[in-house]
Amino acid sequence: MTVRTVRRSMLCLSLVLTGASSVYAQTGISTETVAAPTQPNTITLQTAEKADREVWHPSDNGRYAVRNVTRPTLTVFQPVGKPSPASVIIAPGGAFLGLEMDKEGWEVARWFANHGVTAFVLKYRTLSTPPDQKVFVAELDKMISGQKAAFAPPAETPAEALADGIAALRHVRANAAQFGIDPKRVGFMGFSAGGFLTRSVVEKGGADRPDFAAPIYPNMAAMTVPADAPPMFVAIAADDFLLAREKGLLLLDSYRAAGKSIEFHLFSSGGHGFGAGPVGSPEEGWLDLMYRWMRTQGLLATEKK
Repeated sequence: MTVRTVRRSMLCLSLVLTGASSVYAQTGISTETVAAPTQPNTITLQTAEKADREVWHPSDNGRYAVRNVTRPTLTVFQPVGKPSPASVIIAPGGAFLGLEMDKEGWEVARWFANHGVTAFVLKYRTLSTPPDQKVFVAELDKMISGQKAAFAPPAETPAEALADGIAALRHVRANAAQFGIDPKRVGFMGFSAGGFLTRSVVEKGGADRPDFAAPIYPNMAAMTVPADAPPMFVAIAADDFLLAREKGLLLLDSYRAAGKSIEFHLFSSGGHGFGAGPVGSPEEGWLDLMYRWMRTQGLLATEKK
């Protein structure tokens, strides 16, 4: 495994090492910051804290990423053409240290909206990191090299992120009529750390848990499957470090042992952080597979099965 692959895996940020630009440090994360982009149709959730400490910075290919999120929001992407009654909340990844808002949020939301599904991108709270971007990158380098750093990714979903996920589900259902969706067909999906969060809202969401779930390259360890667990769609690459660290497909085994519906796609390669699936890659078109799964689950029809 190359150094570049290790960094991408450990950070769950999917950032490219260029080495050619002075604005990129050893990690591949820009030491520069950018102004927060315009985010129309955005709602601040009730779990928001008073202080806004967000730091926005470029991710790969100039796309937006954010860290130090203290004020969780939902950005609404209305469907194009004939709308489906289904909707999906999308949680980007970033090791709970930051969020890949563009690559694992807005890009995926636009895909669903273009297919008639109302999408909501969840910007959930992340762990506190140094406000200075250069200090943050330096500490990140320490963490990657095994030195003591000012922060580290958590082993599981932080309580604040879980609270934001549940708050998002409650808000979408409470305002279903306004969004033109069915409150009984609200899904939750997430990438990497967002996949951890997806598992958590299924395990611990209680009456608020989603009606369908799609953790994408998530924690593949065993999970506690509730009696009313929703159908689940999982996608991951065979060379993903999160799959390699488990002995077997324990997430799938948990769902199957509980007698719950699960669909699983294992791609031959792609590593960690493939997002919507690059053209020409083994995982290209996985969103079409998920859309077909939603249709066969009866989630897209005007009349639910």
